Order: sequence, then structure tokens, then C-alpha cells
Amino acid sequence: MTETLLMLAAGFLGGMLNAVAGGGTFITFPALVASGVPVVSANATSTVAALPGYLSAALGFRREIAQIERALVLRLTFWTLAGGIVGSCLLLVSSNKAFAVLVPFLLLAATSVFIWGAQVREWAAQHRNAVAPFGAGTMVPVAIYGGYFNGGLGIVLLALFALWGMTQLNQMNGLKNWLSFALSVISLAIFAAGGQVAWWPAAVMSLGTILGGYLGAPVARRIPVPALRALIAAIGFGMTALFFWRLF
Repeated sequence: MTETLLMLAAGFLGGMLNAVAGGGTFITFPALVASGVPVVSANATSTVAALPGYLSAALGFRREIAQIERALVLRLTFWTLAGGIVGSCLLLVSSNKAFAVLVPFLLLAATSVFIWGAQVREWAAQHRNAVAPFGAGTMVPVAIYGGYFNGGLGIVLLALFALWGMTQLNQMNGLKNWLSFALSVISLAIFAAGGQVAWWPAAVMSLGTILGGYLGAPVARRIPVPALRALIAAIGFGMTALFFWRLF
């Protein structure tokens, strides 16, 4: 019962944070590890639990997504699925011991991207069209990262879109959520086939994520954005320090 409540609360907080500022992974992944789920399975389960939130967000931006050329969306979805397959398969062949070594570094990178996400997007916008826009050469590596470790994926995607020259933020957010959903679907299939999804925690956490996104967002919006971002950053760095400590 206690474990179920922990999963529900972690999902609720993660969904609330994702709806407002991002960073839900900093809550859901450590909660799964704390409940005794091995790190590889915890990472897979956390990705699966985020899937309903990505779908609901993508549906919310369906009009903006429809404004983007259909062939382009399909091509980017294909490259996302291809990269997601590679990243998810890499996770499956990673031992818990090896992944446990990588976790604090991945959390540190995700937290850093979260903190300096605005600066990253600004830099990318200043260098728009510096790379071939909408190409596999940039989309696939980002999708591989997302398939392997989902933390900070949304911010990385927005920066990539800015680098491609996109400027309509609502379209960018819609595309981000759609591609994140597509990646989560293929990851779910691979993680399930590999037996790495903890189904009961995933189901409870998914419910919490939905409730957090719907009910928690109005509460979170009352908190000043700088204070909320500082709180999420503190959680991210705290979890990073905890996982570094676990190594020694």
C-alpha cells in the first residue's frame, strides 16, 4: 500500500511539473528506484509512465501540429522511431551495474539542460539553419538519447527545432509532444518485449501523471516560475548527488 501511494504521489508531482515547467523525470525515476525497482527497469518504467501525458499534450496541440506539412511530420516521426529503437535496445543490453554508473551523469546533464534550456534555445535560434533542417543527422541522435534516457528530452527537442529555424512556439511544442509520444510508444513495445517494464508501478504512476497534469497544473501555476524552476533544479541536483553517493 505504501509503495502504491509513493508511485501515485510521484506520478502526480511529475505530471504537475511536466504540465508547467518540465522535469517530471527527476521525481518519477528516483521514486521507482527508491521502491526497489532496478535502475534499468526504473528508467524503462518511467518512460512508459510518461506516455499518457505526451498523448494528452499532443492532442491539446493538434491544430498546431496540423499546420505543419504532413509529409514533414511523418518523416520526423519515422526518424524518431528509428532513433528510439536504437536507444531503447541500447538500454536493454545495458546491465544494471553499468547503467547505475551512467545514471548520475545523465541526471546531471538533464538538470543542466533544464536550467539553461532558455539559453540553449536562444543560442540555437541564433544559429538557425546552421545544420540541415529536419534531417536524420540531427533527429536520430536526439531520438537515440530519448530512447535510452528520457530526462530533458523536451528541452533538447525544442532547441533542435530552433536550430532548424522553427519560430512558432506552439507548433514547436505540439511537434515536441507528438514526437515524444511516438518515441514512448516504440520504447514501450521494446521495453515490454525485453521484460523491463514494472507494470503495476507504471499503471499507478501513469494515473498519477494524468491527475497531476489535470488537477495539479492550476496549483503549480500559482507558484512563480523562477521559484518553481529553482525547486525542480534543486530536486535534480539533489537526485544527482544521491546517485553519485550510491556509487561509492
